[in-house]
Amino acid sequence: MSEKSKMSGNTKDEQLEQFRVDDEGKKLTTNQGLKVSEDEFSLKAGERGPTLMEDFHFREKMTHFDHERIPERIVHARGFAAHGEFELYESLKEFTKANFLQDTSKKTSTFVRFSTVAGSRGSAETVRDARGFATKFYTEEGNYDLVGNNIPVFFIQDAIKFPDLVHALKPEPHNEMPQAASAHDTFWDFVANNQESAHMVMWAMSDRAIPRSFRMMEGFGVHTFRLVNDQGKAHFVKFHWKPVLGTHSLVWDEAQKISGKDADFHRRDLWESIENGDYPEYELGLQIIAEEDEFNFDFDILDPTKLWPEEDVPVKIVGKMTLNRNVDNVFAETEQVAFHPGHVVPGIDFSNDPLLQGRLFSYTDTQLLRLGGPNFHELPINRPVCPFHNNQRDGFGRQTINRGQVSYHKNSLAANTPSPATEEEGGYVHYQEKIEGRKVRSRSESFKDHFSQATLFWNSMSEPEKQHLKNAFSFELGKVKSKSVRQQVVDMFANVSSELAATFAEAIGAEPPAGKESEVTKSSPALSQLNTKKNPSTRKVGVIVGNEMNAKEVSAVLKALKAKGIQAECISDKLGKPMAGDDAEIEVKHTFLTASSVLFDAIYLAGGSTDAKFKKNAMHFINEAYAHYKPIGATHEGALLLKEAEIMDDAGVVSSDDMNDFAERFADAIAAHRHWDRKIM
Repeated sequence: MSEKSKMSGNTKDEQLEQFRVDDEGKKLTTNQGLKVSEDEFSLKAGERGPTLMEDFHFREKMTHFDHERIPERIVHARGFAAHGEFELYESLKEFTKANFLQDTSKKTSTFVRFSTVAGSRGSAETVRDARGFATKFYTEEGNYDLVGNNIPVFFIQDAIKFPDLVHALKPEPHNEMPQAASAHDTFWDFVANNQESAHMVMWAMSDRAIPRSFRMMEGFGVHTFRLVNDQGKAHFVKFHWKPVLGTHSLVWDEAQKISGKDADFHRRDLWESIENGDYPEYELGLQIIAEEDEFNFDFDILDPTKLWPEEDVPVKIVGKMTLNRNVDNVFAETEQVAFHPGHVVPGIDFSNDPLLQGRLFSYTDTQLLRLGGPNFHELPINRPVCPFHNNQRDGFGRQTINRGQVSYHKNSLAANTPSPATEEEGGYVHYQEKIEGRKVRSRSESFKDHFSQATLFWNSMSEPEKQHLKNAFSFELGKVKSKSVRQQVVDMFANVSSELAATFAEAIGAEPPAGKESEVTKSSPALSQLNTKKNPSTRKVGVIVGNEMNAKEVSAVLKALKAKGIQAECISDKLGKPMAGDDAEIEVKHTFLTASSVLFDAIYLAGGSTDAKFKKNAMHFINEAYAHYKPIGATHEGALLLKEAEIMDDAGVVSSDDMNDFAERFADAIAAHRHWDRKIM
């Protein structure tokens, strides 16, 4: 301590002491010191009504949360984006007056940002997490934003709890750890004490939380919206994006290793696929429920922790989006794009989902801070393709040069322009829903079933997927230090599946759950990735080659695989063209040092070397790919390594010296994605 500090008796620590607060044991208040009587529910017009603007507590809580970080997004900070276009298969005029969902002759430009949720901009991309899937449609009637995730439900039912969820999920404030991970005490403490999260946690612990790529990932609007036609008739709707390549995932060990090998794995995959002309495609699907059928289900259709089983409410495929252009500048486009679920066009409206209602406030507030003020809509990536006119003026970042003396409504000096548009002229008119009820902080009784659909999800999984869930819970809770929290989670998920809870209870040293079993026997086959599309196109194969390979025959295999859309890249001791590679198709792009089996969907051993070091490196690739259930192929000398590894006749292992036969069988093995029959879970 300096002499000056000693004399003043005012060290830096003493200066800070007056700002230190211990919240434990205290009553909850607003920032103005007002004691709060309810922190679970936003203020609504009736239990199932919309959230009210006068809810000062919700607004203060959400405003503070939205402004906690500058400049990166608090959540969804780690993202990557691409441009595309949407084509409609059939007119939806029966359901909506939205022009881009009626005219099949038009192509609508789109911009899509994929993201992780929990991590910062510098975090790895293959962590266990939900993924954002946000789409901006640049329509002739204005921008429409479908701001969703790769999971169809969410952790909470009311937006007032969103800051709590994210505070629990983010690195713990006392030591800023762990980064981009849910395997820690505060997250699981939140889960155990907010049991509406049960269904979402099942998805988050499943393979859906570690997707193979953005191109093989479903997207969901999550919330219930309304479609309104030109007669004013409304239907409830949920939005889906279905990847044309099917929905596929990594395995956990593979995901962890990729984080170390290539923290940019997902964005690199998206970028390279578009650069190669392998454009990602997603079909738009709608689940539609007539208003009169709102209460005909065993769940509340407005509850964001519930999905609509596809077997009960089929998904109607109505169009396709193709991502066909990479961004020119990540900051100007990916980082400055501003999404908002309140950016709608005529014919698309909202429901009283209380999570959606809160998001309608939160997103604008967030952009005001992140993008420097109210003119974020003037940034090139956010500008609509149609003209915009209003009386808003000035502010940070203003680009529009408004002429004239009038900037108010109503006026006579400019003939009362810009003037409101009638509904016939395309003016947006809110659906006239009848609202009745008292102003309350409450939640509908129909929202209180937290476990039925979590059990539905469990029942719908294949045996490998169930085992992965058990492993995920065991890993995540194995990182939790609090014995109390671990036990609370065991007791909670006994309501979902006693088998699941008992398995991870044993792994984490908790008491097994009491003998209770869910009465839910229903399943939804659409939820299992085992039932997804099997398409080898754009899959990436690592080809291990040596200098003494049969270049002509290997080249023939690579051409046959390419004809099926499979991308092959060669791996060897050093870069360049192998001595035996007299065919232009054979060029080594990776060495054993720069590549890893986890960066490929399959491994092909072409042989061509008897060097001990070469064999050792090749064997490592084989064993790791085998442990991750990936397809493994071998021809010529490569087959000898399969014999040495004792996996010659196992599932997904293909060996032949007949090049045509091999290429066909290997492509089929690649299309299957994983070969769970190896029974090495």
